[in-house]
Amino acid sequence: MKKISFQDYLPFIFLAIIAIIGIFIPSLPNFADTSKYNSADIAWILVASSLVFLMTPGLSFFYGGMVNKKNVISTMMQSFIATGLISIVWVVVGFSLAFGSSYHGLIGDPRTFFMFQHVGSGGPWSLAPTIPLLLFALFQMKFAIITPALVVGAVAERIRFTSYVLFMVLFSLLVYAPIAHWTWHPDGILFKLGVLDFAGGTVVHITAGCAALAGALVLKRRKDHIEKKELQPANIPFVLLGTGLLWFGWFGFNAGSALSAGSLAATAFATTNTATAAAGLSWVFFDVIRGRKPSALGFCIGAVVGLVAITPAAGFVAIPQSVFIGFIAAIISNVAVHWKSKTSIDDTLDVFPCHGLGGMVGMLLTGIFATKTINDAGNNGWFYGNFELFKNQVLGLLLVVGYSFTVSYGIFKLINLIHPLRVSEEEEELGLDVTQHNENYHPSLISISDNGSLKEEDELVHS
Repeated sequence: MKKISFQDYLPFIFLAIIAIIGIFIPSLPNFADTSKYNSADIAWILVASSLVFLMTPGLSFFYGGMVNKKNVISTMMQSFIATGLISIVWVVVGFSLAFGSSYHGLIGDPRTFFMFQHVGSGGPWSLAPTIPLLLFALFQMKFAIITPALVVGAVAERIRFTSYVLFMVLFSLLVYAPIAHWTWHPDGILFKLGVLDFAGGTVVHITAGCAALAGALVLKRRKDHIEKKELQPANIPFVLLGTGLLWFGWFGFNAGSALSAGSLAATAFATTNTATAAAGLSWVFFDVIRGRKPSALGFCIGAVVGLVAITPAAGFVAIPQSVFIGFIAAIISNVAVHWKSKTSIDDTLDVFPCHGLGGMVGMLLTGIFATKTINDAGNNGWFYGNFELFKNQVLGLLLVVGYSFTVSYGIFKLINLIHPLRVSEEEEELGLDVTQHNENYHPSLISISDNGSLKEEDELVHS
């Protein structure tokens, strides 16, 4: 049997401690005053929360289909594990850091909702007065889950599973929670500045994109990337399935961010679908005029870029302008992916060009096309004569980019000092499915025995 080190015990020990602490947290009555809530709003946000949750499995298929056949399961697992990991982190302290009592607009008090105390019994969130605070917290949990899962695409095929688990925890606490607080808490510094982010352009996509770039730089290049080997995606139907699940779930992501079942949710639903459609077509047609054939992979990537770009704008812009947002975001990301392929940056699945830049484009175009005609709680953008909003969007973008990249880079470096980030050269060659999880997606004669050594199998293993 493989020798188990003290480091192997730590995750289990931490989880056990949290479970034991939970025993002693006092129980409080749920929803003492229900008269203020709206049943239709509760029903819609319950559905929207479920849709957002579905996005993480969708992301797993999207990423898993694009990597090499020997890394399909490991890539999917690195994303999917966030559903369990970040759910616990969010309950323990994540929600408090993001939405607890504010320390100078920078971070929430970790004691406010520690272990979800007062979440079930507390009054509603000030910006979501018609749904229970617990439902608001659960809806926001799904955003916190998918954000670190997005980063996986940049470091896939070479990062240790245990190291990435630790990154997810630290990223959620040190990057995601503070920026969520800045942007969505009424006392947050970006909220007070007037920065508009309807559903997560800064909080989710720019933070994930910048963390992805930091991870790619710290982990450096894969051997196949150095040798300029062109590896074919393992399963294009997986990519199509993942895109469909993401597109479907994104309606909850964006329309759910209206936090009520009203006309604003309908508008966000419509702008989301329209921008996504425009972006998918834009990517494919742009490929054609550059001499490439229209591809399923291209449409899928373009559609996801459109979903990313419309996210900050979904509830602030009109439907016609959403066509332009999707159209131009896809072209910018397409060009960026092509440019990146000529550099030494090894962002495996182009997370920064698609999510990072897509989020930035969306934030800036929100500052141009936002209109109070669509959302009274928003503002008019530059296109409607208010340059001040565009300026605020730029300032907010620069702050988030600088903070998320710097802190994420530091997290990757710190983890590498504690525990190696990269797998060995032999493990990378054999593939992470076998070496990290002892599982195979693709027929293989290689597996790992109980003592950790490689062995040949008589039968093909499929997982």
